[in-house]
Amino acid sequence: MSDRHALPLYVQLSEMLIREIAAGRLTDGERLPPEREMAARLGTSVGTLRKALADLTEKGLLERVQGSGNYVRARTDAESVYAFFRVELHEGGGLPTAEILGVDTLDKPADLPDFGTSTRGHRIRRLRRLNGRPAVLEEIWLDGGYAETLTAGDLSESLYLYYRERLGLWIARAEDRLTLDRVPDWSPSAFAPRPGAPCLMASRVSWAQDGARAEVSRNWIDTDVAAYVARIA
Repeated sequence: MSDRHALPLYVQLSEMLIREIAAGRLTDGERLPPEREMAARLGTSVGTLRKALADLTEKGLLERVQGSGNYVRARTDAESVYAFFRVELHEGGGLPTAEILGVDTLDKPADLPDFGTSTRGHRIRRLRRLNGRPAVLEEIWLDGGYAETLTAGDLSESLYLYYRERLGLWIARAEDRLTLDRVPDWSPSAFAPRPGAPCLMASRVSWAQDGARAEVSRNWIDTDVAAYVARIA
């Protein structure tokens, strides 16, 4: 990814592997391919891959055995940039990326759940891809009290990471509800379900570290490509 707002490449690789471990595509105790072979398969340098593997080792998801190789250590509580992103490809995992469709500061619509203290909100519309495949259409509303202005140029690949690093806002928990809805009329042509078509929709309310409702969102999922996944341990 060449986008200046994208996560560093080694972080993208680490996050992709975290999601593959969570999805069971990489199982506990599995030995990863040799680093040069793995780097070639992923289209990256050995140095970048080693940084990603070091990140996984630090998070307790990988055991590096000198002279033997790298072994997966599956766990359910691993730290991840995308820990709150619950959509996966049908085959499991998939690296999330985001294309911003628009950022506007508007009065909050009456049909949204109550959240925040301001009458205004920042509306972020994005198309999320998994391994490059359009999968989720997002409309996110952040309470206007957290930032006076917000532009597409401000945002990073991970909104929750941006919230923490730039706004001092930590999303501590979220509640999702799945319903059947229709694809909105602002949907781009890259999203296969056409505007007005029935579509699985996940609505979310997110709470900040102080217990306040900070954000609400609506997420339309292309179920031909991906599924909403919740794992219970």
